[in-house]
Amino acid sequence: MKNDFREEKMQILKMVEEGKITIEEGVNLLNALETETTRNTNKNNARWLKIRVHDPDEDSNVNVTLPISFVNLGMKLAYKFSPELKDTGLDESDFKDIYEAIKNGAEGKIVDIKGEDGETVEITVE
Repeated sequence: MKNDFREEKMQILKMVEEGKITIEEGVNLLNALETETTRNTNKNNARWLKIRVHDPDEDSNVNVTLPISFVNLGMKLAYKFSPELKDTGLDESDFKDIYEAIKNGAEGKIVDIKGEDGETVEITVE
């Protein structure tokens, strides 16, 4: 993303240098580019990972909401400290796969497990 931003800035500056656009037009384009880049960055940073585990036999729930930037750490902690999550059959390699999917842009419900005993696990990216 940074390289794209840099390339677009250079194209705008080259157009100013070649006289294809005025300095004022160049400044307006650079400002618009900066605004759009900031908006896209903030949009990506606003994503959340939600992990929900429900075990009706134990009448227990686990609800974890984390910023995407904490996903790797958060998933490791959730797996380590939640016996309900361990009982679902997900192991650490499953969490690595989930993390890779999230890094590659997966959104929505990415895990939806319903056990025979009524246990449920949902992992959602919002």
